[in-house]
Amino acid sequence: MTRVGLPHAAGEAKSPNERWDTVVIGAGVFGAWTAWNLRRRHQRVLLIDAWGPGNARASSGGESRMTRTAYGPDEVYTRMAFESLADWRWLSARSGLPIFHPVGVLFFFSRLEPYVTQTLDVHRRLGIPIQELQKGELARRFPQFSWDGIELGLYEPELGALMARRAVQTLVKEFVAAGGEYRVAAAAPAAAGMAAPADSGARLDTLALSDGTQVSAGNFVFACGPWLPKLFPEVLGARIFVTRQEVFFFSPPAGDARFQPGAMPGWADFNGGDIYYGFPDLEARGVKVAHDGHGALMDPDQGDREFSGPALEEVRAFMRRRLPSLAQRALNEARVCQYENSSNGDFLIDRHPALSNVVLLGAGSGHGFKHGPAVGRYTAQLVLGELRAREPRFALATKADTQHRAVH
Repeated sequence: MTRVGLPHAAGEAKSPNERWDTVVIGAGVFGAWTAWNLRRRHQRVLLIDAWGPGNARASSGGESRMTRTAYGPDEVYTRMAFESLADWRWLSARSGLPIFHPVGVLFFFSRLEPYVTQTLDVHRRLGIPIQELQKGELARRFPQFSWDGIELGLYEPELGALMARRAVQTLVKEFVAAGGEYRVAAAAPAAAGMAAPADSGARLDTLALSDGTQVSAGNFVFACGPWLPKLFPEVLGARIFVTRQEVFFFSPPAGDARFQPGAMPGWADFNGGDIYYGFPDLEARGVKVAHDGHGALMDPDQGDREFSGPALEEVRAFMRRRLPSLAQRALNEARVCQYENSSNGDFLIDRHPALSNVVLLGAGSGHGFKHGPAVGRYTAQLVLGELRAREPRFALATKADTQHRAVH
């Protein structure tokens, strides 16, 4: 087992059964921010991951993620995204390369949807800045797009893009520098105590790892993304849906400044609820375009990472309508990742129904990355018994076994 972290103090034994205050399994955006927040509360924390933060099979891997506060009526996500922004700026300042690109975010609509008026109401109530732009203003400010069929947009000038892999890798380094310990390891698939015991007051004292070693802790947080249903099949096997998602990066015309950060924002076409989204040519990787619809079910271990021709053609068809000058441009690269969706798009942040010291953390549902800092604070407070009130939408009991996405 590879160990990465601060050295033990002189004379301190390295026991194969060391005991921690909390062990966090999974160093993606949710797990890493949880570990960071627990360490800030002076917990002795071990963070483990099977392949490493931001690895190619993780939902927190890849290049870029959007940060936005436009969420229609879902005030909880507007608030959490806004509360997370200061932490992303802090982390970006700690990195040698930027993690947060404040390129702005533009969400546009074919008509005055209830989503628009609900978003504006929530922003006014919370005092969060947002601009409503009519079609003429959209065409003047953002000539990259064809605005046929679009009536208005919502623009958030203070938001933008997060560099995903760089973010979680930088955060894990900060966690280790603050006294946490990080290891490359995996929870054994058949670890003792993982199945739900009959006694609802049971506790998980020791977790078996795939290399035959064990770790003990007062609390365990499983933030394993698409692997959560595999570790807890009885509890989550029918409640988290892992889907294949494909994203594409296209070469802009040579010397065309319209697609550079500062000219082109991060954007999303609401498209009647069937959202497409993307980014400008961030760090010269290409203009990102992706469909936010849920793809086919996917096994995170066995699923291949080769993009499909039909998915590429679907995106090009959208671009012919909305980004015509890019529609036939060369493909720079493509990525295949996955969402781990709850039935309706809400996060899962709750205690295991039978293991009182185990917290289940996941179901980012394709929109979770931006909320990482706020999710980490909430989860740390749940672990330590500090929450004044739980958010009912994050409860395990609200997760059904049929997909019906409600959060956009």
